[in-house]
Amino acid sequence: MKIVIPGGSGQVGQILTRWFAAHGHEVVILSRGAATSGWRTVEWDGRTLGPWRREIDGADVVINLTGRSVNCRYTPNNRHAIMASRVESTRVVGEAVAAAERPPAVWLQASTATIYAHRFDAANDEATGILGGNEPDAPPRWRFSIDVARAWENELERAVTPQTRRVALRTSLVMSPDRGGIFDVLLGLVRLGLGGTVGSGRQYVSWIHGRDFARAIEWLITHNQIAGRVNVTAPEPLPYATFMSTLRAAWGAPFGLPATRWMLRVGTLLMRTESELVLKSRRVVPARLLESGFTFEFPTWPPAAADLCREVRASRR
Repeated sequence: MKIVIPGGSGQVGQILTRWFAAHGHEVVILSRGAATSGWRTVEWDGRTLGPWRREIDGADVVINLTGRSVNCRYTPNNRHAIMASRVESTRVVGEAVAAAERPPAVWLQASTATIYAHRFDAANDEATGILGGNEPDAPPRWRFSIDVARAWENELERAVTPQTRRVALRTSLVMSPDRGGIFDVLLGLVRLGLGGTVGSGRQYVSWIHGRDFARAIEWLITHNQIAGRVNVTAPEPLPYATFMSTLRAAWGAPFGLPATRWMLRVGTLLMRTESELVLKSRRVVPARLLESGFTFEFPTWPPAAADLCREVRASRR
């Protein structure tokens, strides 16, 4: 297959690029910057049609992962960049697919599990999950993430691509040993003795091992009956306190200092990020993947954490 990945130069894109290239597929990355990944990369601006559209015409699959990182302070400029990078890239990919003489069979579009409500009482699946934005116990500033996710998915729905199946990937935290990824950040806290409970520790963490993420994307490509919104996450989310204690045990860290809400607010201000990234309870489950017959290699966190720690140690020897 020929697989085109707009935004494929980031951590998640590199997981997929390595996976599909290792399985003999042709992978083309669309990127705003110069090629640094070692894979064939074609320049685009993520906003307007250009010569890059020729890569989509005749491709089998498009996986759009484009989006400015949310690991920042939500200043007006950053809010605009986060929203525009997602909506504009989705719109222009849709235009390229619609204009293709030989459009791809499937378009997988990044979305986020953050679209669901901050809650503790029950898990969110695709059919019964509650979308966020109106929770009485969530700060008003968390509404921005929901607005972004809704706008992202709405742009996908507006695209006119009758010959191309579309899937919105409501993806949770993708855990891989790559430097700079979320697992690298969390493990860094553990190694410094800072990987303890944050806030109440009750907030749920939804996650997926990088290999299961790649396998799930491959599954969605090959199973033509699946379209629309799909939760791409492991089937067992767990509270942050348990999540981090399991990671500490996997690494062999004897303790992790806790952080209260006010300490977190100060820390995130100094690190120029948002406390929502760790305080929001994301309790999301992959009902549609499981119902379609997909089997997770790492359905639970303890073996996943152990495997990732082994990979980190092996890569840094």
